[in-house]
Amino acid sequence: MLEFQALGIEAGSLVMFAMLLGLLITGMPLAFVTILVALIFALGWFGPMAVPIVTTRIYSFITQYVFVSVPMFVLMASILDRSGIARDLFDAMRLAAGRLRGGVGVQTLLVAVVLAAMSGIIGGEIVLLGLLALPQMLRLGYDRRLAIGIVCSGGALGTMIPPSIVLIIYGLSANVSISELFTASFVPGLMLASLYTAYVLITGYRNPEMAPVPTDEGEEDVSLARKLALLKGLILPLLVVVFVLGSIYGGIASVTEASAIGVIGVVLSTIIRGEFNWKMMSDAAMQTLRTCGMIVWIGVGATALIGVYNLMGGIDFVERTLTGVSDEPLVVLIVMMLILAVLGMFLDWVGIALLTIPIFAPIVSSLGYDLIWFGVLFALNMQISFLSPPFGPAAFYLKSVAPSDISLGLIFRSLLPFIALQLLALVLVMSFPELALWYK
Repeated sequence: MLEFQALGIEAGSLVMFAMLLGLLITGMPLAFVTILVALIFALGWFGPMAVPIVTTRIYSFITQYVFVSVPMFVLMASILDRSGIARDLFDAMRLAAGRLRGGVGVQTLLVAVVLAAMSGIIGGEIVLLGLLALPQMLRLGYDRRLAIGIVCSGGALGTMIPPSIVLIIYGLSANVSISELFTASFVPGLMLASLYTAYVLITGYRNPEMAPVPTDEGEEDVSLARKLALLKGLILPLLVVVFVLGSIYGGIASVTEASAIGVIGVVLSTIIRGEFNWKMMSDAAMQTLRTCGMIVWIGVGATALIGVYNLMGGIDFVERTLTGVSDEPLVVLIVMMLILAVLGMFLDWVGIALLTIPIFAPIVSSLGYDLIWFGVLFALNMQISFLSPPFGPAAFYLKSVAPSDISLGLIFRSLLPFIALQLLALVLVMSFPELALWYK
């Protein structure tokens, strides 16, 4: 049973990678691929006695208390998908955008920020914005590429803006404070949203035909009564954001407790709005089960694989390899970012986090970098992965609700300027760590 040990860690790592890649190409889900490869190497390298060690590692991962917050935030997003809260929020943001050139694009980004702060889920936001904002921008004569980029980039802000599920999974993998991660990502998240907004406004003023001013009758002068009616659409969403993030930042509640507060807040909002019904809750619960089931299974597989690889001495091998690239810690960090970027083009962010962070985190610490700061860099990198071809999820989410004449190729081409802005944000946070560590 110990034939694999004769390969050595270098050849063993190559065989493991080739096996992972080969099985993924067959279309087998990542969760089952990692579990199968972990089992093969556990038995082939150590024998049956290694299996209980791996299962213990899996148990310790999935029983962490903060993991309970994941289904709570997913449930919040699922309920939001089925309520009219996002629609009313979009209408209310018209007051902020007004008759600004590019105003509807700015309005869309503002809605995206609030939705991200309410749920931390990406796919649902893109679909919602694709249904609400994209048709309106196209009707007003916005350039199609600009409108598509606004929807996809804005919808992906849930990766960065708390309560981000990406940051929760990173915190679990790196064993760092999730509350601190939320605090650290707040400024970079708003900075990224501001870069998008500035791009939309500059594009609109440089090329007026790309972002026309609304010319609908009655848009010029919104009555006070209409303004008050629109403001009502802001109250409930903002209250949920204040209670969830305020309880975390104020030290009143943990992330897990705040997630429960958020669910209660969203459910109460639907009751107040007269939208609550058992079918909505049942559908939201089923969507939550499917999403969390996927996350848990990927977590089980990735934890098992990393556990086996650690026992093989793989993490020490990766550390030696990465630190051998250069004596300069920044170069090693850039190599890590490149690895994450390449993986992000082909793998789901959950798998990337659970497969790489247990390996990268000790190396980052040994280089003298702050793991909270690195978590913000990781989240920014995953922002890029959501938009990057060939498998950027944002493009596929939008394609599912976009007009038939908008192709995947057009969507990916439309995202290139926004990917450039994400890279700029990543470089800024790497160059100025205080953007993330401002609270220390």
